[in-house]
Amino acid sequence: MSDSSQMGAQGVPPALPLAVNLQYTKDLSFEVPSGPEIFTALQAAPQISVNIDVQANRLQNDQSVFEVALTIKTEANEAPTSEGGPAGRKVFIAELTYAAVVTLNNAPAELVEPLLLVEVPRLIFPYARNILGDVTRDGGFPPVVLQPIDFVALWQARRSEFAQAEAVGHA
Repeated sequence: MSDSSQMGAQGVPPALPLAVNLQYTKDLSFEVPSGPEIFTALQAAPQISVNIDVQANRLQNDQSVFEVALTIKTEANEAPTSEGGPAGRKVFIAELTYAAVVTLNNAPAELVEPLLLVEVPRLIFPYARNILGDVTRDGGFPPVVLQPIDFVALWQARRSEFAQAEAVGHA
């Protein structure tokens, strides 16, 4: 056996059965519903809520090429005027769907779902986070800087929701 073949077998992790072909902004929306008066009326930092979703779709039935779309929706409301009071007006709404087209190369069946719903979102999340921060900053507000997302937990929660829905449907 040659030295080069031994080196390849030793200590080199196997390549992921995944190729990211391209990434792109599929949809982007930024809205300030209250217009310019919100800038003068805003007394404190707005309260921001974030919702994240991941979808994966096969692009062609006879190929292992998929589009994975990471959707992030942020809404900012004025802080309540009193402790525990209702939130104020909507400050801004930012929605981004950032997508990647990926090819799976001979991935074992049990790895397809985690590759598409965990690994690809993990790879494209920094780009989506950067776009969202730039959009909110360019919209006249402090940039929204999202904390890292645990895509494994998101995937597992989604799987348990589907399992519960199926159990209820078959009861």
